[in-house]
Amino acid sequence: MTKDTSLSKRKTDHLDINLQKDVSSILTTGLDSYHFEHCALPELDMAEIDTGIVFMKKKLWSPLLISSMTGGTEEAWKINRNLAIAAQENRIAMGVGSQRAAIHQPETVHTFEIRSLAPDAFLMANLGAIQLNYGYGIEECLEAVEMIQADALILHLNPLQEALQPEGDTNWKGLLQKIAWVVKNIPVPVIIKEVGWGINGSLARQLADIGIAAIDVAGAGGTSWSQVEMYRMADEHQRVTAANFRGWGIPTADAIQQVATAVPELPVIASGGLRNGIDVAKCIALGAVMAGMAGTLLKSAAVSAEEASATIRRINREMKIAMFVTGIADIPELQHTRKLHRIS
Repeated sequence: MTKDTSLSKRKTDHLDINLQKDVSSILTTGLDSYHFEHCALPELDMAEIDTGIVFMKKKLWSPLLISSMTGGTEEAWKINRNLAIAAQENRIAMGVGSQRAAIHQPETVHTFEIRSLAPDAFLMANLGAIQLNYGYGIEECLEAVEMIQADALILHLNPLQEALQPEGDTNWKGLLQKIAWVVKNIPVPVIIKEVGWGINGSLARQLADIGIAAIDVAGAGGTSWSQVEMYRMADEHQRVTAANFRGWGIPTADAIQQVATAVPELPVIASGGLRNGIDVAKCIALGAVMAGMAGTLLKSAAVSAEEASATIRRINREMKIAMFVTGIADIPELQHTRKLHRIS
């Protein structure tokens, strides 16, 4: 099997496992420890509550983000198509899955080409940062951005996943300065994102110092990619090792607060185990400007674009109701509220 076909096989495996298996972390996001103070007389017209934001100069109807998921296979194209249609209908942001497969296999580029379906969405291209240590440079970053006419480039961090994969890339030395080089030499903002184990405050400070435009904490409490990799493994000892990391990572609520405190000048994106619009509202109140969801939207997008859009509308309505019964009229007020309390 060639390296290129093995990439496609890996993408197919990842998609099938996420749709069919229990790959949740045994950690919780920490969001259940926080509750909004209920307001029995909100003195608001819910119809007038404004959930709109401006993210990197683009107006969006909601702080909900369709987190990076997939691409590179025909099934992935169907899902990306449905997600893009839903992103356009709801005027929200969307990231695509890693575009490495398309760079290696040009015949799969179409599985990422969604700009025509989402002309008004904020679209994020995506590559693994570690590939900068394995031959990638400015050319590949530009290719990923141009492929989807992206508004920004995500460079994702996944050291634990790479360490667990038999074919993983594990030389991470000198990577920070290579990321800095990309930041200085591509025309769109660069966003750093974990894939489900979180980012701490000290790393956030280092990333801010090299010019990163935003940080997606992608904390623990949702999909555990160690579990995903476990299901791919034939060797029993490798499976046991992967399973032992199911409880690894920084819970999402902790990661949001660490990063928001360490780099108050940077937009923080919250993701990792968010289940509904109440979780989205909590993340914004804890210091995020946007909140991403993947698993819930993946399952609905596997059905249809209409189902994906209906799920997004439901999540946004839940967020709006949470704001209404807390007496909060818009997102800036939610970001600065003192009505979210830790109870345990």
